[in-house]
Amino acid sequence: MPGVEELLIEEMQDLLHAEGQLVKALPRMAKAAKNPDLKQAFQEHLEQTRGHVERLKQAFELLGAKPKSKPCKGMAGLVEEGSETIEDGKEKPKAIADLALIAAAQKVEHYEISGYGTLRALAEHLGNEAVAKLLGQTLAEEEKADKLLTGISPSLLDASEGEDDEGSEKTRAKGKTATHG
Repeated sequence: MPGVEELLIEEMQDLLHAEGQLVKALPRMAKAAKNPDLKQAFQEHLEQTRGHVERLKQAFELLGAKPKSKPCKGMAGLVEEGSETIEDGKEKPKAIADLALIAAAQKVEHYEISGYGTLRALAEHLGNEAVAKLLGQTLAEEEKADKLLTGISPSLLDASEGEDDEGSEKTRAKGKTATHG
């Protein structure tokens, strides 16, 4: 089935590039995170992402293909949104900025979950259990990362309640200074 195998390889090339972009983006997200659990989650996921790159390279080898990447425009857009979230967060209360980082990160996780789910299904269809297993391992890690981010959110939502009031007061104070100064 050359058509399905070609598709599998093309999609793996896309995800290889996506993971490479994340290896560069995750340290910036970790640096921007204020919550220690979120910072740690980003740092740990960076290490996992490096492992995802290695797993993809192994999958290429198993398929007898060269592990080369193909520009992933989808991830480029998500990484760009993440950069904007980091910049915008500098003007927001800490918990709100961290919640925005989680939203950006979960968009990335969902992109990866759909990609790895598709790749695994293609490998299974081809009867390549070794490749399917590698891709399934990465899929499980992406799903776990998504759930971890979801688990961090409630404490940030609780913390944001006090910050909302404080942030509004700061905004009102700035407005008064600007209009009465």
